[in-house]
Amino acid sequence: MTVSQSEVLPKAIVPGMRWWVAGLLFLVTLINLVDRSTISVLAPVITGQLGLTNLQFASINISFQVAYGISQALSGKIFDRIGTRRGFVVAVLVWSLAAMAHAFTRGLISLRSLRFALGLGEGGNWPGAAKVIAEWFPVRERALGISIVNAASAIAFVVAPPLVVWLQLQFGWRTTFLATGALGFLWLILWVLFYQVPEQQVLLEAREYALTRQDRDLSATAQSIPWYELLKYRQVWAIVLARFLADPVWWLYITWLPLYLYNVRGFSLKQIGLSAWVPYVVAGVGSLVGGWASGHCIARGWNVNKARKTVIALAALLAPAAILAAYVHSAVAALVLIGIVLFGFQAWIGNVQTLPSDFFPEGVVGSVAGLGGLGAGAGTILFTFATGFVVDRFHSYTPILVAAGMLPILATGLLFALGGPIRRCAMPASSPAAGK
Repeated sequence: MTVSQSEVLPKAIVPGMRWWVAGLLFLVTLINLVDRSTISVLAPVITGQLGLTNLQFASINISFQVAYGISQALSGKIFDRIGTRRGFVVAVLVWSLAAMAHAFTRGLISLRSLRFALGLGEGGNWPGAAKVIAEWFPVRERALGISIVNAASAIAFVVAPPLVVWLQLQFGWRTTFLATGALGFLWLILWVLFYQVPEQQVLLEAREYALTRQDRDLSATAQSIPWYELLKYRQVWAIVLARFLADPVWWLYITWLPLYLYNVRGFSLKQIGLSAWVPYVVAGVGSLVGGWASGHCIARGWNVNKARKTVIALAALLAPAAILAAYVHSAVAALVLIGIVLFGFQAWIGNVQTLPSDFFPEGVVGSVAGLGGLGAGAGTILFTFATGFVVDRFHSYTPILVAAGMLPILATGLLFALGGPIRRCAMPASSPAAGK
C-alpha cells in the first residue's frame, strides 16, 4: 500500500535519506565482493591443497561467471517484477548461504557447484542497485549514486586481502569462508528494518521525496515488456556489447591479481595481504571521481549526452597503462600502473551503469541493467578461460595484460557508435507498473 506524503509529514524524518540508501547499497556491495574475492585471495593455498592447475582454477571462476551472467539477466527482470526490497532479500540469502558452504568443499566438482550457486545470488546485486538508484536519485546525481556503490567494489579489495589472510592464518581457510559468508545475514537485518521505496518510506521528508520524483519516468511501461522486445533497441545492444568487451578487465584483476603477484612478482601470501589492496584504493577514488565529474558537468549546464560521454571517453584512455604494467621490472611500478587501469575502469563503469536509467523508463531499468550484466558475464567467461589457457600454455600474463589494455577503448567506440545520443527512448505503453 502506497503511503502519501501527507501521511509522511507528521512522522520522524531523516534528512538526506537517499544518501543513506546509497550507503546500504555500498555496504551490501562491499559484502558481495568480499564473499566473491575470498577464493581469489586464498588461491595460492586452495590450489596447493586441492592440487588444482591454473586452468582448473579458471574453470571454477567460470562456473561462477556463467551463473552470475545468467542471474543478472534474470534478476533484473525479477527486481522489476517483485521490487527492490524483496529482490535484495532473495539475492543476499542465496549468496550468503552459498558463500558459507564453501567451507565444506572437498575438491574441484564441489567448488564449481558452490561457485555456481554463489553467482546465482550475487548476480542480483547490480541490477538491483541500478534500479534503487533510479528510484531514489535525480538524473544529475545518478552517476554519483552508482559510483558510491561501485566504490565498494574497489574498497572490498582493500578490505578483503588483509582480512581474509588474517582469518586464514588464524583459523584456516574453511573457517574463513564461514566468517565472510555470514556478513550478508547481518546486512539483511538493516535492510529489512529500514529500507522502503520512496513512496512507502515514512522517514523521508517531503522536499526530498519531490527530488526523488524529479526525473523519474513513472509512465505505465516496462514490466510486461519481454527481453526480445528490449533487444530491438540499439541502445540495449550498445550497453550489452560495451560491457562484454570492457568488464573482463575488472574481472582479470579480481580473479588473477593474487596469483599474478605470487607467481610472477614473487610475493608471499603475507605480502599479497599487505599490498594487493593498493590498486583498489585508487580504483575507489576513480569510481567517486567519475560519478562526481559527470554530475558536476550536468549541474554546470552540460546535457547528459555530453557529460556522460566525456567522462566515459577520458576514463577509457587510461586502460593502456595495463600494457606498460606487463613490461616494467619493478613490482611497485606494476601495482601503480594496475591502479591507474582500475581508476579508469571504475570511472568508466559508473557512468555506463547509469545509462539504462538515462535511456529507459524506470520500469525496465533492472531488466536492461541485467542484460548488460549478462553481456559482461559472457565476455568475462571467455577472457577468464583465455587467461587460464595462456598462463598454463605460455607461462606468461603479458598477452593478457596487453589485450586488457585495449578492450575498454574498443568498448567505448562501440558504445558511442551503436548507442547514439544519450537521451530517453520512446517506448510503447503497457500495463501499469506493479507495486514495489
